[in-house]
Amino acid sequence: MSLRARLLNGWLRQTEKRYLARVTDPAVLRGHIERSARLCFHPPRGTKFSNISLGEPQLPAIEVRPPGSVAGPLILYFHGGGYLFGSPRTHRAMVAHLAARTRMRAILPRYRLGPEHPFPAAPSDALSAYRGVMDHPGGVILGGDSAGGGLALALLAQIGSLGLRQPIGTFCFSPLTDLTFSGGTFITNAEADSLLSAHRAAEMAQMYMQGSDATDPRASPLFADFAGAGPVWLAAATTEILLDDTRRIADRLMTQGIDVTCVIERDLPHVWPMMHGLIPEAGQTLAELTGWITSLSRL
Repeated sequence: MSLRARLLNGWLRQTEKRYLARVTDPAVLRGHIERSARLCFHPPRGTKFSNISLGEPQLPAIEVRPPGSVAGPLILYFHGGGYLFGSPRTHRAMVAHLAARTRMRAILPRYRLGPEHPFPAAPSDALSAYRGVMDHPGGVILGGDSAGGGLALALLAQIGSLGLRQPIGTFCFSPLTDLTFSGGTFITNAEADSLLSAHRAAEMAQMYMQGSDATDPRASPLFADFAGAGPVWLAAATTEILLDDTRRIADRLMTQGIDVTCVIERDLPHVWPMMHGLIPEAGQTLAELTGWITSLSRL
């Protein structure tokens, strides 16, 4: 682990983790995350962003077009934020760096968030977004982080159950795959996690689920079936409370015959590729993912 990553972990524990543990109003959290993203995360020069709509009913989204993009697969990326905050704007810089490395266009849908739009609004929007791009000539690669990673995996299961055209592959950073929070690291890593606060998770999940069954595969893809899905790439860090969410979904996927690449890094922040330009590990992981995506697009 780099010195910059150690310093970032310390800063996150003293600032962001305490803030996220204290603030209860989703609207306040949304404003804070939007401001932080504008300040800290910047796309490569020459990236073009466009506001578009896709799916039926029409869903707003941001299209990311990197310099020198070529014909080929399209990345459909779902942002994280616990199903309560975050937006395509907060994640577009990271996705732009991945798009520049792969030379692929990317789309970030603005799916509906709780508590205003409780479950199953988000998975319904994700499916609508996928239907809007699934016939892309070069194929589609699904991606997401945290809750968005869980959403991407839940969508992958829905695609199979509905018999839709499968994506080329799916990748997730630190995915939230179990809204029952039964993973052991949810307890053992509660102090070590530099960003997420374990004691707020149930409260935030209730804002989203509002009484719905947390074992529904659209909410917790850990309980989903993935027969027939393409390759999946997962990444998490050893100190995350969601580490077991990644380990257990990897095991479930492999048990069902899915080709899985699971990257576990030591003591990095939740969704560390977001920290591109702040810590070297972010760029290293994006480079590793780029190699995986490039290998899929050549199949």
